[in-house]
Amino acid sequence: MNKQDIIQQFDPSKPGLATATVFGLPFSAEQSEIIVIPVPWEVTVSYGAGASKGPEAILEASFQVDLMHQQFPDLWKQGIYLLDAPKHWKKQSKKFKKMAQPIIAFQEEGGEVSKHADLYKDLKKINQACANLHQEVQQLTNEWLAKGKKVVLLGGDHSTPLGYYKAMAEHHENFGILHLDAHMDYRIAYEDFTYSHASIMYNTLQIPQVSKIVSVGIRDFCEEEVQVVHNHPNRTKIFTDADLKREQMQGKTWHQQCEEIIAQLPQKVLISFDIDGLLPWYCPNTGTPVPGGFTFEQATYLFDLLAVSGKQIIGFDLVEVAPGEDDWDGNVGARMLYHMCGVLAKNQGMAVGTPIQF
Repeated sequence: MNKQDIIQQFDPSKPGLATATVFGLPFSAEQSEIIVIPVPWEVTVSYGAGASKGPEAILEASFQVDLMHQQFPDLWKQGIYLLDAPKHWKKQSKKFKKMAQPIIAFQEEGGEVSKHADLYKDLKKINQACANLHQEVQQLTNEWLAKGKKVVLLGGDHSTPLGYYKAMAEHHENFGILHLDAHMDYRIAYEDFTYSHASIMYNTLQIPQVSKIVSVGIRDFCEEEVQVVHNHPNRTKIFTDADLKREQMQGKTWHQQCEEIIAQLPQKVLISFDIDGLLPWYCPNTGTPVPGGFTFEQATYLFDLLAVSGKQIIGFDLVEVAPGEDDWDGNVGARMLYHMCGVLAKNQGMAVGTPIQF
């Protein structure tokens, strides 16, 4: 059965097919325009855990998402397909996370890992395992890009998109990253882990094709990160949550601020969204929650303006969704994933339908 036949026979008003792919959609990977790579990985987490379970939680919650999106009513017809993550990713995440915990605990007690032979040996193994993961993500991303698909990444912790960025750098000579987060993530090899979740944007700066990183909603950072930003004034721009909120209290609108944020970006843009950029009540179980943040609607409004700004969105990642005892975090993550897919599709000129007016 071809894709058009499936569209004609599928009823989007019925509950999502639990045996189908994400959002209960009936299409195969080949029939889908957007491919989602799940990366269930959280080796270097030093506070809250659970991000490796994010893709699974989002998948489970996605079957409850109504496909009649007000802004993108025909998005489902394009097809969104969630790949199965290689089984060894989750297995190795558990293995090396367990290996990392004594290293973290030793440092919290004031120890220097380089002076502890066994821990230093384990540290090198962890760094190599993370490097291997990024190479595999890069290769998988390239495989689907070569098939003409729009590829996005679903973490896992925030270290997971590095290989994805490197793959994008093979296809785009110059692009920027719109980075929504509570944290700067410019730490250099945080806790001695080269590929720490807290070092993702520093590591991304090492990719020459990434011409600028515009970070929005930042609420936590250290002295080292401030120095990194000051050392790269032309490649970094920080909009802290405190500055944004202060301007709003003085009368500036979120629309005006979004226009200023978008103006800082180059022509091609990749979105990196750490879910802890949102207000904590949207993501109470994320690994490192911080007071303050965006509403769900503020984040989607920024993405919507970017979609029609004339700039090209080349992809996105959504990371750090960690499920708790209920479905809430997965529920929020699933709806954000669907909206971001709609933004990407609309920006790429795909048929997503006319917004519904009431």
